[in-house]
Amino acid sequence: MPTEADMGAKPKPKPKPRTVVIVALPGVQLLDVAGPLDVFAEANVQAGHQAYTLLVAGAEPGSIRSSSGVRLMPDRIIDRGFQENIDTLLIAGCPNAADVPADGMVIDWLRRRASRTRRFGSVCSGAFFLAAAGLLDGRRVTTHWAVADRLAEKFPSVSVDKDAIYVTDGKLRTAAGVTAGLDLALALVEEDLGRETAMKVASQLVMFFKRPGGQMQFTRKGEAVPAGRAALQELQRWVAANPGLDHSIAGLAARMDISPRHFARLFRAEVGITPATWVEEARVNAARRLLELGNEAPKQVATHCGFADADTLRRAFARHVGVTPAEYRKRFARIVA
Repeated sequence: MPTEADMGAKPKPKPKPRTVVIVALPGVQLLDVAGPLDVFAEANVQAGHQAYTLLVAGAEPGSIRSSSGVRLMPDRIIDRGFQENIDTLLIAGCPNAADVPADGMVIDWLRRRASRTRRFGSVCSGAFFLAAAGLLDGRRVTTHWAVADRLAEKFPSVSVDKDAIYVTDGKLRTAAGVTAGLDLALALVEEDLGRETAMKVASQLVMFFKRPGGQMQFTRKGEAVPAGRAALQELQRWVAANPGLDHSIAGLAARMDISPRHFARLFRAEVGITPATWVEEARVNAARRLLELGNEAPKQVATHCGFADADTLRRAFARHVGVTPAEYRKRFARIVA
């Protein structure tokens, strides 16, 4: 059978490259920019044509000093001759994004340009800039676990998923901390170029095609700071130090020499959660430490941390950490028996 070339047919024109712009502000986390760019650049290689045109945009002329001290030279300056039609607009995070007031000019530009893109979003704490522009109102988003509560408190109209690696909400895309920017970029490549190309990109970059679990497995908040009056704080420290003991409300109330009903009301009022929830969190934290040592199986960890059995530990661990104890031990243990 004759081919198109034999018949003189013209080859199909390659699709026009999609322009991806990543906004990098002073103090930017370098991997928030470099990670997604490498994913899109590798997609160009695996696709066999220029599927993406990649640009870094800065707020003003000159190099951008990242949080690590490395400097980036932007390809474009926002609001200064930025003529390209942007397909995908992302803003990278900065370690101090939750604390530093956003530049009004940058916020205005984000608000204008986001409405004219096919999709837009953020990596890590870049979500704070989009929220300041009103672009996250009524939306479900994610950000780095360490600042997720701050984002929810500062912008109450935003629904923050603290565990998600990345979230899609309409044309909005948001990623959790740092390396999650690679996961988000790979998901965008899959949207644009298909699963096969995205899997080739993941293989070449030695990354998960779909990362197992959420970001709560990476949290390192440690023990919650004891709250409430001195007697309650002393009780909380004792529970954390002795997770395997019986910590029923009646037992804890007796330790403070008050009635169980009064204790439950007092604890909730001053600590903000129920005693049972606090005890479960303390036991899960203790279980994490033992699992990271890698010397005990989940069944033994359950016994030492006050859980009735391994299944009870598994359910509690999945609620708080997002993965099973066995999976957590496999990924984070220093020594695997």
